Amino acid sequence: MSIAKTSHPIVIIGGGVIGSAIAYFLTLQQPGCEVVVIERDPTYARASSALSASSIRQQFSTDINIQISAFGIGFLRKVGQLLACHGDVPDIGLHEGGYLYLATQAGEATLRENHALQRQHGADVVLLSPQQLVARFPWLALQDVVLGSLGLSGEGWFDGYLLLTALRKKAQSQGVRYVADEAVGLDTAASDGVLHVNAVRLQSGTVLPCRYAVNAGGPWAEAIAGWAGIDLPVVGKRRTVFNLASPAALPGCPLLIDTSGIWLRPEGQGFICGFAPDADNDADFAPLEPEYDAFDSYIWPTLAERIPGFEALRLQGAWAGYYEMNTFDHNAIVGLHPACDNLVFANGFSGHGLQQCPAVGRGVAELLLTGRYQSLDLSPLSIERIARNAPLLEKNVI
Repeated sequence: MSIAKTSHPIVIIGGGVIGSAIAYFLTLQQPGCEVVVIERDPTYARASSALSASSIRQQFSTDINIQISAFGIGFLRKVGQLLACHGDVPDIGLHEGGYLYLATQAGEATLRENHALQRQHGADVVLLSPQQLVARFPWLALQDVVLGSLGLSGEGWFDGYLLLTALRKKAQSQGVRYVADEAVGLDTAASDGVLHVNAVRLQSGTVLPCRYAVNAGGPWAEAIAGWAGIDLPVVGKRRTVFNLASPAALPGCPLLIDTSGIWLRPEGQGFICGFAPDADNDADFAPLEPEYDAFDSYIWPTLAERIPGFEALRLQGAWAGYYEMNTFDHNAIVGLHPACDNLVFANGFSGHGLQQCPAVGRGVAELLLTGRYQSLDLSPLSIERIARNAPLLEKNVI
């Protein structure tokens, strides 16, 4: 069944935090802009946005990621003002507790190099010696640590699901239409070797003509790109978040990135933590069952060695969600593809989607409405870098 329309909307496939941020900025920058968001699961039960650990940092190792985070923290600090809707002022509980990266001798040079770049961009980050670390965090065991990097402001954590719902509600109040359906294909036509998307086909049988189609499909973005014959190196990688209780008090605990790669941060009266499996045990789209065995065999012993008070740690629960992993270089893929003149990508955030959604939402909206980025040039994230085999390497991957 086709829907006859006199004007063609911008159709966004995926109503998670990225798709909703793009929809919000489109209708903010151009009131009256017709935008339709296709979301197959309005409950967001499996959405990465709802299952994330929801944090933001400035401690990246590439210019573009640091610039994206600088805008992101400013946006998150003003969410109540920016996304207030019909008298409802959202509070995402932003807590700027900072990130603390620990480095052994093998990682010291990289941490210093990253710090220099971060300071060039004005990030409020300080390097700490083992003696300074002990003075701030006496609960840490630092026998193998030679340097730490701590974010003093502009880094922390928040409620990612509330950010998602606030963006969605605000976008709807600005005229965005959300459709509970599943995109199943694209109607395309070719001219001079370049594809043009005429419509998005939905599982219900609806054919939705579009001016632009936006791929905001999260872990399932690869299939959407495939409908246009485009290879997109994005897959779903299971990540488990463990909810912990401990009698040990950790005053001033930041979001800790251990030398092992395990991360830990406060959550309510307890803590949450997680890890990245090694490549051999990191299957695509593994079932979303928490990896309890890894907690007992690896995480608990490692944390107890780093934080002696955690010997009495107790696992309270766990959940799992998908990272939309860009297997090429673990960085976002944003913008048009040269093979298709109106299919826009916003994919492969590799665990950074919630913190990067404000800048990417604004940038994609600018690109769609004016033909180019206006505020921050996101072209370093172009998909064309893949064809050139020119990865944008991020050293601080969690």
